[in-house]
Amino acid sequence: MAVDLTPHELRARVLAEVHARPSAPMETPRRILHYAFMTDGEAAQRDREALAAFCKQLGLDGPTAGAKHHRVVFSGTLLRWESHSEFTTYSWEFGDPSVTDAPAPQPFRPAVDGLMGVMRLVPQPGPLMVAADLHLIPAASLPKGPQSVFGDVHLAAAQVEGGAATIATDFRTDAHGFVRILVVDEGMERAQAGAIVQRVLEVETYRTLTLLGLPEAQAIGPSVRRIETELPLVMAAMERSDGLERNRELLDRITRLAAELESGAAAALFRFGATRAYSDLVRLRLGALEEKALTGYDSWSEFLDRRLQPAIRTCASMEERQANLSRKLTRAAQLLRTRIDIELESQNRDLLRAMNERARIQLRLQQTVEGLSAAAITYYISGLIFYVLRGLYESGVPVEPYVGTAIAVPIVLLGILLLVRRLRKRHMDDDAAEEAALRDTVAHQRAVSREAPGEREEGTP
Repeated sequence: MAVDLTPHELRARVLAEVHARPSAPMETPRRILHYAFMTDGEAAQRDREALAAFCKQLGLDGPTAGAKHHRVVFSGTLLRWESHSEFTTYSWEFGDPSVTDAPAPQPFRPAVDGLMGVMRLVPQPGPLMVAADLHLIPAASLPKGPQSVFGDVHLAAAQVEGGAATIATDFRTDAHGFVRILVVDEGMERAQAGAIVQRVLEVETYRTLTLLGLPEAQAIGPSVRRIETELPLVMAAMERSDGLERNRELLDRITRLAAELESGAAAALFRFGATRAYSDLVRLRLGALEEKALTGYDSWSEFLDRRLQPAIRTCASMEERQANLSRKLTRAAQLLRTRIDIELESQNRDLLRAMNERARIQLRLQQTVEGLSAAAITYYISGLIFYVLRGLYESGVPVEPYVGTAIAVPIVLLGILLLVRRLRKRHMDDDAAEEAALRDTVAHQRAVSREAPGEREEGTP
């Protein structure tokens, strides 16, 4: 049985993710104030603790440590709390007849300023990004169509899920900063109403977060344009450059450009990726609604496609320009490093040639000095031998000093020459070992310099 087996440490979390953020059945009419706040890890944790304290004051259970969503019901109000990767949402649902004027509520009545005070019951988690005022009303409350509610503005309106409901909005903020969304019940069931309202609110949330990448792209645009303008100038200077110092100056210039580019790319990497992800979510949620445009109105898909796609393309274009520039800068730096390596090798070759010439001259001088030194040493040793033999001769030893010295001279000279030869051979062996070590070091440095550009190119975004 499965219960007898050791589960993976993430199994429960993965299985629970399928049931995360479920849609709940919803009665008509309903009024929902939906907020989304930008929160990082620390802010999200503080918000979770604040919500738990709020629930404790009401005598209710708060969210668990790892919960991503939570429901709180009190005083005829339902709060849906959801924690996402970079934002947190609060959806306050009102369904009391005194609030919605049931059974025939008027759209967006009462005014939102009489309802928005509920958000002050808990501390604000972070900067406000999304504020939506959604009103779910029966079709009988809207006899003249959605235009009568929003006035003379361009609307996005469509029937969804085979005519079960009509959704309409102008995607504009009202005097209180809310985007008003109207959902007209044309015969929905409770579960269907809850799913449609959830998808509509997700579209509003994700389409707002999608556009966060546009300011980022606009902010780094001048830097990218400047690098694009300067890079051809550097390449032209490379064609005319000559000499090691000039090439090093150009390499430093390219390195500064690459550092500036990579800094901007690293800062925008998450935001551009999030823009793509959020735009995909918007498209999926709109597809799930199965829109059918009303006569005289754009559907939500058509409306958002015209407004979101330019921003999405701007972010994608900026990301592609950064990637192309990074590759070009990498190639330019590699060319300059190759040129510098060639210059260094040429200088090293000339230096080695000069060193060889000096060594050859020194060897000749050394051989000359060694010959003179051998003669001088033989002379002095022969003199010492002569004095020794002369002393022996005067002491009565029958040894002729001149004859003995004459016999000793060639022997002494031969011994000195053999000693000098042995010392020379030892020095030559030491020099050969040092030269081999130097060649190995130079070969290793060349291999590292040739591999480094490839490694940097692999890390290019």
